[in-house]
Amino acid sequence: MRDRRGKYGLDEPWAVGGLVLGAVLLFALAGISFVNDIPAVAVAFLFGALYTLASAASHLYTTRRGKFAVWDEALRELTGEEKVLDLGSGRGAVLLLAAKRLSHGIETGHGTATGHGTATGHGTATGLDLWRPKGRASEAATRANADAEGVSDLVELTRGDMRELPFEDELYDVVVAGPAVHHISDAEGRAGAIREAHRVLRPGGLLLIADHEHVPAYETVLRGLGVVDVQRRDLGWRYWHGGPWAKTWMLRARKP
Repeated sequence: MRDRRGKYGLDEPWAVGGLVLGAVLLFALAGISFVNDIPAVAVAFLFGALYTLASAASHLYTTRRGKFAVWDEALRELTGEEKVLDLGSGRGAVLLLAAKRLSHGIETGHGTATGHGTATGHGTATGLDLWRPKGRASEAATRANADAEGVSDLVELTRGDMRELPFEDELYDVVVAGPAVHHISDAEGRAGAIREAHRVLRPGGLLLIADHEHVPAYETVLRGLGVVDVQRRDLGWRYWHGGPWAKTWMLRARKP
């Protein structure tokens, strides 16, 4: 993970800013309480300040390092031949990790993530998002990151909605999504995105979705579609956006 060359920004920078400001305020209140000889209150404020600062540090670690390490491990079975689709790509954090795994696997020749075939080095990583021309996570920023990471030849970018994917049925070997589906505000919209991910996945294909809270609902949708090989797991402290109260779960499923 030390050789990352792209610029991926911060996840929810307003949240980090709020935590840091909160910690500063609590430190100030602790100082005022000590000056006014109210030690019990001062200690309480000091504890709150340290906890809030630790939460900010956790969020920053996840954004800058932890999530990359988790996804790098999750994508290790890619061998070079797979067609990968990343939903809600943003600046390409997950998309470009997949592309780098494909590039590393070009010379391996020992099967694909679907469990079928032999790697021949013709894999692609397609990113989909509703990129805004002037947004923090624009399509231009994603392309620049692909160039910086040296994988632009393996990357395709498509502007579209997760709830109505502009792709034909059973096109991809692997479909992945960082915490992006949860940005869809309504439950039916999120369920629609999961159904679309299932639709474009080939039989035997792999689905990996990270989310903060809706993974059980996604699992229910997939089981309703006849998927029986479904697992979910806590991704641990490396994917906390602030602490255990902001943990991330991974849904892993294979299409029959």
